[in-house]
Amino acid sequence: MFTNKHVVVALLVAPVLSIMAWFAVGTLTGEQAAPAKPGVAYPLVEKSNCRYASGICDLENQDVKLTLALDESVGLSLQLTASHAVEAVLMSVSHPQSDPGPRPMQAADEKGLEWRFPLSNVPQATERIRVVISIEDSTYFADASTLFLQQEG
Repeated sequence: MFTNKHVVVALLVAPVLSIMAWFAVGTLTGEQAAPAKPGVAYPLVEKSNCRYASGICDLENQDVKLTLALDESVGLSLQLTASHAVEAVLMSVSHPQSDPGPRPMQAADEKGLEWRFPLSNVPQATERIRVVISIEDSTYFADASTLFLQQEG
């Protein structure tokens, strides 16, 4: 069987062609990303660095990316850096059972890419961060852990 060169070539080429066909079918018939529609709310996914004491938490949905980090340069605040110009941000950092409601964040630059949320103390590991942002009349929301803010020790 393996002495016939046609069989050997077929055994080598068939897996490569099947993998290429799988990618081609996925590309042609798979779900395509659509632009955000005005007035629609989209969830932001909490990335893995939010689940351990990394100091940074990334939230994203397709091309919209947010980064949360603790900023101690001018007082204690939570800094949000966005990939797109953000029109408005509401944030809440509290225990899930006793949430006082969201407060607006303060823009830290003219472009709307950096925002600050003043904190009285570093959030505990049991608290949650809830954020809602508005980009080009679309709303994005997230519920993230505060474990990334905890000091390793």
